[in-house]
Amino acid sequence: MATAEQADLYETTRPLLDALYTEFQELSKKKPEATLSESKVKVINRLLEDVRKVLKDEPEFKYLDLLVNELLPQNSDVVLMLSQYKAAMETFHGNYYCMDPETRKRRWFIDEE
Repeated sequence: MATAEQADLYETTRPLLDALYTEFQELSKKKPEATLSESKVKVINRLLEDVRKVLKDEPEFKYLDLLVNELLPQNSDVVLMLSQYKAAMETFHGNYYCMDPETRKRRWFIDEE
């Protein structure tokens, strides 16, 4: 089960991750080999660190890396990495945001401990 903190953080980070992915898809179409600046890497990693908190207990976590500032990735590298994060977030949502059999409404199933 997910925790309330993970569910809240999911709700906060998912729209930002989606927007970032869309932006880099467009950049990658225009200039796939363009190198990111250090400040962009820092901004992306700040978001990815929070996404990693959501996904820390999931099996996909071991495949989710942060960008390496010293290597300054290209736009196409970022798209590949963000697509992995998006897929892991979709799985997380599918696993823990489900139909409640009693109320017949969708809700987060969270660990209340």
